[in-house]
Amino acid sequence: MSDEPFDDATSLRRRLDELRTEHHDLDEAINRLAQLPLGDELMLRRLKKRKLVLKDRIAAVEHLLEPDERA
Repeated sequence: MSDEPFDDATSLRRRLDELRTEHHDLDEAINRLAQLPLGDELMLRRLKKRKLVLKDRIAAVEHLLEPDERA
């Protein structure tokens, strides 16, 4: 049972890495799509929305990993 917090933290860090990678990949896809002369505006909006959702999830996981700072 003493390994549970470590496992949770490890699993959260792994998830955080996955989210950051997906966020980075979306950023690159958005940049490529935005450079096209006739880029798909609907797709661009969807990718940007997904990127914002990922940003919120990243912040939530980071919050779980950071210890409370109460002074």
